[in-house]
Amino acid sequence: MEFWGVPLIMGIVEGLTEFIPVSSTGHLIIVGHLLGFVGEKASSFEVAIQFGAILSVVFLYWHRFIALLPWRGTAVAGTRSNLQGWAGIGRIVIATVPALVVGYLAHRTIKQHLFTPVAVTWALAIGGVAIIIAEKIVSRRTSHSLETLTLSQALGVGLFQVLALWPGTSRAAATIVGGMLLGLDRKGAAEFSFLIAVPIMLAAECYELIKMGSLFSRQDGAQFAVGFVVSFVVGVMAVKSFVLFLSRWSLVPFAW
Repeated sequence: MEFWGVPLIMGIVEGLTEFIPVSSTGHLIIVGHLLGFVGEKASSFEVAIQFGAILSVVFLYWHRFIALLPWRGTAVAGTRSNLQGWAGIGRIVIATVPALVVGYLAHRTIKQHLFTPVAVTWALAIGGVAIIIAEKIVSRRTSHSLETLTLSQALGVGLFQVLALWPGTSRAAATIVGGMLLGLDRKGAAEFSFLIAVPIMLAAECYELIKMGSLFSRQDGAQFAVGFVVSFVVGVMAVKSFVLFLSRWSLVPFAW
């Protein structure tokens, strides 16, 4: 049970929390400590099973990724959009670069000092309060759809994403709240958060698998497969439910 139970539970936690405004890394660290699944291999496994969650977004938003192809001339949903072709690629790159640069330069320090339950707990608490404050601010503002996203807004969301390098600070929360504060509506901010998650998470995946690949045995591969499949299935359900939730309510319940 322990062999299959750990990746099953970790896969559920990853798929459920990766794209909603609660920290997936923070919850994985806490759950890992509760299960006794800790150490260098555990940290890399937590990153590795994110691949299933990444694919859940690609699966659900394939039309957004197809629209980024430069030779595609059809607008998303039949309307003019700033997230098409080279314009869209440029905005995603601009939003992705800041976290990639800071993450590369500070990776070792972050992993040594911030991957602890105490650091995660502080980040979770501060993030919850920040969401409540942000919701009060944006409730008084006019918001716009994702199709109108500007280069400055994309860069701003990218800078907010840097905050998520502190485990326990939700990447989804940082980017969604950042997008809302910069003028996007909740649905648009959430969808852009999903889109820019893919390149940065893929970069983290490749880095960890190359760096830690020698630690994984054939037996570990079976556990990885379980975590991957579970995180994909749960991720699809979580993203669809979250977008439906945002059409009716605010982010405050996630803050609490």
